[in-house]
Amino acid sequence: MFEILNQEGHARLGRLVCQRGVIRTPAFMPVGTYGSVKSMLPDEIKSLGADIILTNAYHMYERPGLSLIKEQGGMHRFIGWDSPILMDSGGYQVFSLDDLNTITEDGVKFKSPINGSDIFLSPEISINFQVDCGIDIIMIFDECPPYGCDKAYLERSTDLSIRWAQRSFQTFQKRNSDHAKLFGIIQGGEYPDLRLKSLEALLEMSFDGLAIGGLAVGEPEELRLKVINDLNPYLPSDKPRYLMGVGTPVDLLNSIAQGIDMFDCVIPTRHARTGQLFTNHGPINIRNAQFKNSNQPIDEKCGCLTCQKFSLSYLHHLDKCKEILGIRLNTIHNLYFYLNLMETAREQLRVNNFQQFKKEFIANYML
Repeated sequence: MFEILNQEGHARLGRLVCQRGVIRTPAFMPVGTYGSVKSMLPDEIKSLGADIILTNAYHMYERPGLSLIKEQGGMHRFIGWDSPILMDSGGYQVFSLDDLNTITEDGVKFKSPINGSDIFLSPEISINFQVDCGIDIIMIFDECPPYGCDKAYLERSTDLSIRWAQRSFQTFQKRNSDHAKLFGIIQGGEYPDLRLKSLEALLEMSFDGLAIGGLAVGEPEELRLKVINDLNPYLPSDKPRYLMGVGTPVDLLNSIAQGIDMFDCVIPTRHARTGQLFTNHGPINIRNAQFKNSNQPIDEKCGCLTCQKFSLSYLHHLDKCKEILGIRLNTIHNLYFYLNLMETAREQLRVNNFQQFKKEFIANYML
C-alpha cells in the first residue's frame, strides 16, 4: 500500500497506492471543503499535478447530506473527481466551531451556523458517512483542541480522542470497506508525553496511516516542528504520515525534512481570493499599487497558465474590479506553485539533493 522509494535523512520519497490511483509523496492535497476546490474544475486541478483532494465530513453531512450524495452515485461522481479523496472527519470543526458545539462522551452536538438546526456527529456517524460516500482515505473522528489550553484539558481531550479512535476503528472494521484506508490522528497538544500516549494507543490498532492533528491552530512554527521531531523516532516507517492543516511553502519543506508525507491547507486557495500570490522570492499582494503598470508575470520561473499569459498589471486590474477571472487566475497560480513545489521536492529526493534544495529555496524565499 505504501512504499518508500528513497530516503534522505528523515525526508521520504514514496507512493501510496489507492484503488482510484497512486498518490506520489510528498503530496499536497488541495482543499475542497464543500466538494469543490474553489473556482477550479476537477480536470484543472488534476492538470496542475494533484493526485488527491480533500473534502470535509461535517460540511458535506450538513449539506447536501448523505441521501443526495448516494442518489448521485457517491462522492466521486457527485463532484466529478475520479481520483482519490481524503475526507476530514469533522474533528477540526470541533475546534473551529467551538462556540457552536457541545462535546460529550457520545460525540459532538453542533448548532448549525446556517440555520440553527442541531447536528450531531459521533465516531460511528462520521465513519459510516465517509464509507457510504465512497471515500478513499477516511479519517477517524477526534477532538482538535485549541492551542494554549492547559495540560489538564489536553489530558482529558487526548483520552477522549483515544476512546473515539477505538470506536472509529471498530465501526470501520464492521463496515468491511476493502477499497478504503483508515488513518488515525495523533493528538496531545505540545506535550511529548501526551503525544506519545496518543500514538501508542493508535499503534494498538491497525491503521493504514497516521496523521498529526491539533497543529496549525495558532502555535509558533518552532513548536510545531518540535512536536513532529519528538514523535519522529516512534512513528512506524512503513505507514504514510499526514500533517493536517499545514501550511506555507517553508512549512511544507521543513516538515518534509522531518519525515512528513502528506499535507493539506487552505492557504493557496484562500490567499488567492485576497490577492496574495506565491513566488520563488516570497509572497506578494497583487492589490499593491506597485503592480498597476507592471507587464511582468507573477514569477518568471513559473510555468502556470496565469504566468505564461497574463501580466501583474492585468491581475491587479481584475482584482480592483472584483472580477471572478482574477480569483481563478490567482488560484491556478497558487495551486500550481504548491503542487510544483511538491513535484520538485520529489525530484530532489530521487537524486538525494533535497536538503540542498530546501536550504536554497528558503534562503531565496525569505529575502
